[in-house]
Amino acid sequence: MKKILYLILFFVIITSMTLSAQGNGLGLGVIVGEPTGLSGKLWTAGGQAFDAAAAWSFVDNSAFYVHVNYLFHFADLISVKKGELPFYAGIGGKVKFVDPIVLGIRFPFGLEYLFAKVPLGIFLEIAPCLVLYPASDFDIGAGLGARYYIK
Repeated sequence: MKKILYLILFFVIITSMTLSAQGNGLGLGVIVGEPTGLSGKLWTAGGQAFDAAAAWSFVDNSAFYVHVNYLFHFADLISVKKGELPFYAGIGGKVKFVDPIVLGIRFPFGLEYLFAKVPLGIFLEIAPCLVLYPASDFDIGAGLGARYYIK
């Protein structure tokens, strides 16, 4: 497990040195889907961001759910006349508070439209997940959301 964490850390450091900045600030808002609840995003340098949700999962046993991801944004893939529409992908973890607790590794990807004149982002995300505990499994989440950015 330590080797995987070191590999992820190495990937994050190398990628952070090669991407240009696209967004900034802290975004707070909501996500609807699987999960449904509060969403936050904190931009870091180089077009990267931390993304998190404190939400409710309605799959199987309804439960409180938390995820945190590290995202890489690629703004040049899709051009729009106003604002930005970066594609993003990343890696993260999730915890679903049921009995027994569920732990997994998420691989989210999606699009976020960042308005040019309003500090608002609207996103659509799909997140395949490798469940590690209580048993190896695969699941997937998806959501539509919006965040207001405080720069």
